[in-house]
Amino acid sequence: MRLEVPAVIAMLQEGTLKPASIDVGCINVMRLRGEPTVPTPVAKSVHEGDGFYVNSQLVDVKRRRLWRGCELVFEGSCAEGDLAIFEGGQKWTCEQSSPFDTVRFNLPFEEVSRFALENGRPGFEGFNCKPGTIDYIVRGLALALLPSIEDPAAASPVFLEQVILAMLTHLTQNYAGLYFPPRKAGVLATWQERRAVEFLAAHISTPFSIADLAAECDLSRSYFIKAFGVTFGKTPYRWLMEFRLVRAKEMLKEQYTLADIAAACGFSDQSHFTRAFVGATGTSPGNWRKQSK
Repeated sequence: MRLEVPAVIAMLQEGTLKPASIDVGCINVMRLRGEPTVPTPVAKSVHEGDGFYVNSQLVDVKRRRLWRGCELVFEGSCAEGDLAIFEGGQKWTCEQSSPFDTVRFNLPFEEVSRFALENGRPGFEGFNCKPGTIDYIVRGLALALLPSIEDPAAASPVFLEQVILAMLTHLTQNYAGLYFPPRKAGVLATWQERRAVEFLAAHISTPFSIADLAAECDLSRSYFIKAFGVTFGKTPYRWLMEFRLVRAKEMLKEQYTLADIAAACGFSDQSHFTRAFVGATGTSPGNWRKQSK
């Protein structure tokens, strides 16, 4: 689901806010900057559905206040390069009292999850970014996008896509615990990684041997097991179990029965599915379904 772009208020009328934005697929990138002389609300926003605001500060900010609903959650200064990631489904209000320049990425949960899954990392649950985190890589990527944000008509779609992919890789690896190894000896080649993921996904509910999987990548069984572990940070079995649970969560959002989900996702029966689900999430499939509505 596309996230709602924040509704900018107050400062537009005063002429002190200079917003600009560009869409890269279903990801919106917005630059917010201004020079308020008195405490002034910048934006009030509510996410519709799951998603994230990723804010990168381009300059030092002397004083700002941030509310979640009616709760004041931050008051103070922010350094250049400060990275903040806010969860969706909540109302955020920001008040600026000094010059600021921020780039905000609006990331739908489905888009980040799809990116992770397409790269063979099916375990994305969300981000964990501590307050006060300085991240010059995200700031650098934000700076690279500024000319495109200011003049979308002149932007290169290929360049925009590559910057967003680099940012998603960085965010999911550093703030979501997903593992992307450097390309070196002992890891699967890109084509082998893709072939292994496609094979596993195609065999979510049908039996296969590791020898069959290794043969798809033109490798011996022993070398494949080691290279897969280095590439993904887990065994093929663990990868497939996580993929099954991701697929199960997608089906839980629909009207499928637990027995149907268990069969479609490769679990031996409903009891096996429930045990695996509780072990991974700490709650039963039925409770998860109720909480996700």
